[in-house]
Amino acid sequence: MPAPHRTSLHLADVSIADEFWFPRRETVRTRTIPHQEARLREGGQFEALLLKPRSHDGDDRERFPIFWESDVAKWIEAASYVLASGEHPELDAAVDKAIELLAGAQQEDGYLNNYFTAVKPGKRFTDLRDAHELYCAGHLIEAGVAHYEATGKTTLLGIVRRYADLIGREFGPGGACEGGYDGHQEIELALVKLHRATGERRYLDLALLLTENRGRTPFYFDAEAERRGDTGYFGGHMSPGGVFVRSSSRDREYNQSHAPVREQTEAVGHAVRAMYQYSAMADLALELGDQGLREACERLWDDLVATKLYITGGIGADPSIEGFGEPYDLPDHTGYAETCAAIGLVFWAHRMMALTGEAKYIDVLERALYNGVLSGASADGTKYFYGNPLASDGTVERSDWFDCACCPPNLARLLTSLEQYVYVADADGLYVNLYVTGTARLAHAGQRVTVAQESDYPWDGRITLSITEAEAPLPMTLRLRLPEWADGATVSVNGAPADHRTEHGYAVLDRTWTRGDRVELTLPMAPALVRADPRVLAAHGKVAIQRGPIVHCVEEIDNAAPVPRLLIARGGELRTEHVDGRDAVIAEGLVDGPAADGLYSDKPPAAEPTAIRTVPYYAWANRGKGTMAVWIRETP
Repeated sequence: MPAPHRTSLHLADVSIADEFWFPRRETVRTRTIPHQEARLREGGQFEALLLKPRSHDGDDRERFPIFWESDVAKWIEAASYVLASGEHPELDAAVDKAIELLAGAQQEDGYLNNYFTAVKPGKRFTDLRDAHELYCAGHLIEAGVAHYEATGKTTLLGIVRRYADLIGREFGPGGACEGGYDGHQEIELALVKLHRATGERRYLDLALLLTENRGRTPFYFDAEAERRGDTGYFGGHMSPGGVFVRSSSRDREYNQSHAPVREQTEAVGHAVRAMYQYSAMADLALELGDQGLREACERLWDDLVATKLYITGGIGADPSIEGFGEPYDLPDHTGYAETCAAIGLVFWAHRMMALTGEAKYIDVLERALYNGVLSGASADGTKYFYGNPLASDGTVERSDWFDCACCPPNLARLLTSLEQYVYVADADGLYVNLYVTGTARLAHAGQRVTVAQESDYPWDGRITLSITEAEAPLPMTLRLRLPEWADGATVSVNGAPADHRTEHGYAVLDRTWTRGDRVELTLPMAPALVRADPRVLAAHGKVAIQRGPIVHCVEEIDNAAPVPRLLIARGGELRTEHVDGRDAVIAEGLVDGPAADGLYSDKPPAAEPTAIRTVPYYAWANRGKGTMAVWIRETP
């Protein structure tokens, strides 16, 4: 039987008036989304929907159009979430025009992909491993669901339903692609969303089918390559030794097709692909009450957080595959930690919490959100990191755009939908997962209830929740997440210590609430020195500074010397200053002199005391180039 559902509140039922998040989301609305629309138009993504894709890489007009529907779809999704929060006529009109283009590009049978309509007609669904058809379809479906739920309009929803129905026929029993699945996971989680939006079971069944097909033998990607007689889309664009054209068991890990999903035990391969697959598995486990899928998700989660997670919440250390390396191999300068992968981790963690009711998943979600996700965009919202290293020699800076522009609109759609990550409701009451000033409205036990949240989080650990609307005394369970870093948290109700229990990482308040009741949660937020497992060689002998959910880094611009010459004093004082809307931690330390005799020397360098100043990791690279590091050497 399906597990009791824990569900996010609808975007319209959550308001965010937070001094941390509100201005960032306004930047996304007023600058990022218009900037991304302009770049998509300049790059040809909108024009391609007229089925006239132009060259994007010199004379090679075939190189990038395979991704383009997904870029437009994520932009529509991000814009739709903005439309859910208020009236924005110009944005509404721009989205409608984009939807008109999609409607015009859709074929009579429902197919919608510019590359295989205008560039390679007659080749649809013949290169599932490389060509991203189902990946693009998934993002179109997510956009259709978001636009429908935000505006009530059904045009895009109808478009994507027709496409999903075609895919169901092609991949179902007796279809031309029976046994197939996508090379870049995405459609599976999108089909679950489509099922939830429409109530149509066939979309859930198709999501399960595509998920269960993955990794079965004979391997579908080998069979399709044999039928095609070539090495696939990426085989023509990469060296013969490129990871995309191999077919060994090891290389099947790249797209997680090395084993059936229920048998997978380690997070391997391309990190974004993995996150989207695991998200779908968690969704299916919840919808179907599937214990086998749940256990697989839990195994994969444990492997990831124990051996492959950066302190910033970044994942995927190996740039050669944009994915996971060996356990504990988490280099700082060369680490990849793609922005999309951290976003995918947020998606998966949220679903794992809904599946299990455990706060540990939100602890990781928060780590990724405040650090490895936010670092992906500049303060002005118009420049982006694709990868997010934990150290820089001074040459790293954000880019205006990318040829493969997956990360910018992905970041936009996450931040514009932040409301759905703050609270989760179930039959008993409300989980408070993130501490964000604003309100939550929900129906419980036949009543409308409004809960108001107030804090200066993440800079201050004092959080207040008030019942501002309740028609009558209301029995309800309120669960407040106790972050893993918050030792000594306290809870009071109406000024008195609260009678509560701790369960699965939450402070659980079971009581009858009345209007005006007030809960105060205090989370200690002293800055702390964090040390890595000694098997993480890049952090050996080093420390990082964390305060609350915020991981800090050291930038050369704030300090007396390039970062590699700095040492933090073991046992030294850490103090906090709040400057320019963010915390800085000041640590006692030393600055090494340069080596006395060139590259190597048997003489110890001179060292002088210095104050080492940090900034939040998400804020680095906004003030020009310079050395940076999260992990700093520690004095003996």
